[in-house]
Amino acid sequence: MQKLSVEIKRFQIEKLKIEIYSTREEAGAAAAQATAEELTKLGQKNETIGVIFATGASQIETLRALIAIPGLPWDRIRGFHMDEYVGIVADHRASFRHYLRTKLAQHVRMHQFYEVDGNCPDPEKGCQDYADSLHAANPRICLLGIGENGHLAFNDPGIANFNDPLDMKVVDLDDDCKRQQVAEGWFKSTDEVPAQAMTLTIPALFRVPKLIVSVPGLRKAAIVSRTLHDAITTACPASILRTHPDATIYLDEESASELDRRELGRLSS
Repeated sequence: MQKLSVEIKRFQIEKLKIEIYSTREEAGAAAAQATAEELTKLGQKNETIGVIFATGASQIETLRALIAIPGLPWDRIRGFHMDEYVGIVADHRASFRHYLRTKLAQHVRMHQFYEVDGNCPDPEKGCQDYADSLHAANPRICLLGIGENGHLAFNDPGIANFNDPLDMKVVDLDDDCKRQQVAEGWFKSTDEVPAQAMTLTIPALFRVPKLIVSVPGLRKAAIVSRTLHDAITTACPASILRTHPDATIYLDEESASELDRRELGRLSS
């Protein structure tokens, strides 16, 4: 598999590995390559491979680069996503089902892709059924991002629980989360953003052995700094990434722009 020939800055805080690239395209390509290498390795010894895919602006370059890599074992991948708005129709431009259909599932032929049905008549039961399918697939890789409020999936600070007994649940979205969705262009106003979503919980994400975290863009610079420096609490849910045994954050120069001298002193190419 071809290696990237770009400048990379690397360091580590606690268990969390950080890589910085010049552009969001380079960061996305690096995250895609790491995913491809792991998929290839898993494909040599597994009949099927469970993978959780994230959505949103942070994943566009990663998914674009990933589907362009030849020879991946897509026909053995059981794909999942991590959240969906309650009550949103599947063809709405902000629907995560729509996002993953157009940016992933229409381009590769997966063994199976499990969509979160935001229109199911009983969202609580829908969460349990989806969690059961996820558990059976035993996912080995999770692609994710970090929200501007530090959320992982839709585990916003007010409802995030590092010891959640559930694998998936219905949550209320906070105002910061809604503002991000508007700022990224998915909705015209916060009034249009659904009040609730179905989301995988943090324990469900953290059971996955490998986390590949794409966090590009200037709007993410402040939360990147908090993720690395804040105390590990649900006030900044992403801070828990520092405890995962195999998590790597892929940044561009913009999202890394608020890192301080502690990081600059550790950087190595």
